Amino acid sequence: MTLPELWLAYATYPAIILYALSGVAAAAVALALTTRWTEIALPVVAVLIAYPVAWYLIHRFILHGRWLYKMKWSAALWKRIHFDHHQDPHRLEVLFGSPGNTLPTIALVTLPIGYAIAAWPGAAAALAAGLVTTCVYEFVHCIQHLNYKPKSRLVLRMKQNHLAHHFHNENGNYGIISFMPDVLLGTYYRHAREVPKSPSVYNLGYDLDEARRYPRVMELTGAPPRDRPPSAFAPSDLKATL
Repeated sequence: MTLPELWLAYATYPAIILYALSGVAAAAVALALTTRWTEIALPVVAVLIAYPVAWYLIHRFILHGRWLYKMKWSAALWKRIHFDHHQDPHRLEVLFGSPGNTLPTIALVTLPIGYAIAAWPGAAAALAAGLVTTCVYEFVHCIQHLNYKPKSRLVLRMKQNHLAHHFHNENGNYGIISFMPDVLLGTYYRHAREVPKSPSVYNLGYDLDEARRYPRVMELTGAPPRDRPPSAFAPSDLKATL
């Protein structure tokens, strides 16, 4: 895949268009309400600092938690937002988050931060920052999963870290762009050889035994959970870290 092809796949995806338009709208509201530039700048900076931490906590303790699939009301949610992505890491239709889940989460994280700093102008600015940051995260996520090798060594390292999370051991490297929370909380590994291969890297612990006990996700999938992706071979970008 070439870079223009990657941009086309990314920029034409409906969720990305929705995030971008929502970000522009939120920014316009912030500009209309603000009386001082600090009412916009400070919330934006705060969101940029908080975003990697929020993503880490959500990714590690909610998306990789083993409780959403146990309840019927949340099993379909967990299947859509993360299980399907680990079962088929390179499928574009499950690569991006569902806006029905993503937008409320972005608002929940950013609006209180912005409002605490500068009331409604700050809330609108924080929401805009969260939406734009999500677009950036999703673009890097595309690079990490689609058949494209970045020329930047920094972006290539991000891709290798994330692919290790998907193809070697899911109990680490929870970041997308920033892996500082992983480093601070002891879940970062640079090379696959540093941690053992996880037997649940593709099914997130929802194996056949769990599926028999909590069958809702399996019923929605229409097939038993797999313990490997369609291709049993790790991507070349991951092999470079071995």
